[in-house]
Amino acid sequence: MPDSFVYLASQSPRRAQLLDQIGVAHQLLLPDADEDAESLEAVLPGEAPRDYVQRVTLLKLQAALQRWQRRGLPPAPVLCADTTVALGSTILGKPADAQEAIEMLTQLSGQQHEVLTAVAVGVPGAGGDPVGTAVLHEELSVSQVTFDRLEAERIAAYVATGEPFGKAGAYGVQGHAATLIAHIDGSFSGIMGLPLFETARLLRGFGWRI
Repeated sequence: MPDSFVYLASQSPRRAQLLDQIGVAHQLLLPDADEDAESLEAVLPGEAPRDYVQRVTLLKLQAALQRWQRRGLPPAPVLCADTTVALGSTILGKPADAQEAIEMLTQLSGQQHEVLTAVAVGVPGAGGDPVGTAVLHEELSVSQVTFDRLEAERIAAYVATGEPFGKAGAYGVQGHAATLIAHIDGSFSGIMGLPLFETARLLRGFGWRI
């Protein structure tokens, strides 16, 4: 059903805001209380960042499609995304506490790193099977971000804002962290968590006019 709405299977308010920005109506399709959504983000031994973020995004999409089926919801495209920060081959996930956030930001200080966001859309019910034969499409956005050299006091002040928590790499580009970033080469919206160019391209493939 083009230009109607999509299900957004993400707890990130930033992704919802970005869909609003391009005029895509959406309904949240969040995990049930008994779903272990965090376990989907576990990194496999030796896994490359690009492989990781694409694999996790498709796992989240499959879980969302199953959720849609259990709840007996009306058909509509289901959209998922996942973002990771990579310093070389090292994946920097969401910090568990302030000390881990400080350690991550110390690693990123004065360095260029990659921010990878995969976005995937699935249409449930394709081929008569609500989940197993759903039409799935995925895009990947890769951006380079260079941090200023950060003194310990500056890192501590940023961590004290609470902003690093729940964010890959311990920072949010749309917030106070903008003062830490010297240069960006890539997609600002992708670094936020939903690359709008790639997302619009995916949705146009399903008949949306964006």
